[in-house]
Amino acid sequence: MNLSKSIDFLLENAGPVIQYRLRKEILRDITPTEEENLLEQIYQTPNFKLVESYVKPNGYIGSGAHSWGKWRGVIYQPTYLADGEACARLLSNYAVPKTNPMIVNFINAMRDEEILREVFSYIPPEIPRFENRNTGLKSGNISGDIMVVIYAMQALLGYGDDDYVKPFCDISYEAFRSLLSLNSLDDITKPHKTKGFPYIESDTYFPCSYHLSTLAHTKSWRTPERIRTMVNALNHHNEIMRDDNSMAVKVGSKYYGPGWAFVRPFMLFKADSVETVMYRRPLTEIAMLGVGENVDVIRESSINVREAIDGDGILRTKFKKSSFSTYPTAYVDIVLETDHKRKYALECDLTFWAVQFLSLVEGMGKL
Repeated sequence: MNLSKSIDFLLENAGPVIQYRLRKEILRDITPTEEENLLEQIYQTPNFKLVESYVKPNGYIGSGAHSWGKWRGVIYQPTYLADGEACARLLSNYAVPKTNPMIVNFINAMRDEEILREVFSYIPPEIPRFENRNTGLKSGNISGDIMVVIYAMQALLGYGDDDYVKPFCDISYEAFRSLLSLNSLDDITKPHKTKGFPYIESDTYFPCSYHLSTLAHTKSWRTPERIRTMVNALNHHNEIMRDDNSMAVKVGSKYYGPGWAFVRPFMLFKADSVETVMYRRPLTEIAMLGVGENVDVIRESSINVREAIDGDGILRTKFKKSSFSTYPTAYVDIVLETDHKRKYALECDLTFWAVQFLSLVEGMGKL
């Protein structure tokens, strides 16, 4: 597909993050000097400066990970970006090189047990999350433990193919492969004895957004056979999941919400409506797996995107602006412009996503 109109619009109107990612990942025509200049502009953006301000002496960035912003009246996270996971997501979204000392130190901190123990002890509820940190790897339980998040953060930052994270990559793949044996969610859930809601045990394989993010940002797990398995699992997922599904994860005697478990079908992209608060990101990450148009929801979404930009190359939606958060929390779509009040900023975010998505689907972009 000819994306020249979209690309010309972005080159003329987008901010430094989109300029950098467009030139480096899609056009691949950036010189070392241009890359250095654009990165320096990115490092001067307000959100990056905020992340810089949250760097701790031990190298960890932010407070916790997918954690409490306040506790008993005390505010521990003055902004959404003060959370460790949000910091990692912003650095990933902004494509900050993995060799940046801030990222290197962040990764080292996430692999140091004593540092993590300190990080996850600032309020009482965080202590059991650390002590039970490996109990929800198969089921995506992020409320009862933290390693699902920590592994995914490392993958987002470019370190997911290291030996430290590879076992979680295998778990993430198995979580999706397990879908092929299901006829419905009822096959693995049990009803709570008194309240009746469905739940799974913490050692049950089931995919969540953290599993998908990890696979999307890594390559060591990929073989042609495994990619075909992912295609089959993703298509099967949308065949068997219902829009009204819900599920909890049981850990000991407690029940937790999993980390955006994929208990409902993946939604098609449609420019005239938004179905969920995290709408475009799962489609992007599925496309990043290298599945092309073999996954039905990706093929149909790409048709809708092509139609939406067919006129002047600009992707516009009928969503309210409030549907787009400029902070990279766990459950929002990726946004690269820092201020949607700026002229064309929202259109740049959406149009870059369209170019990125179609490039990934058609095999043009970086996988």
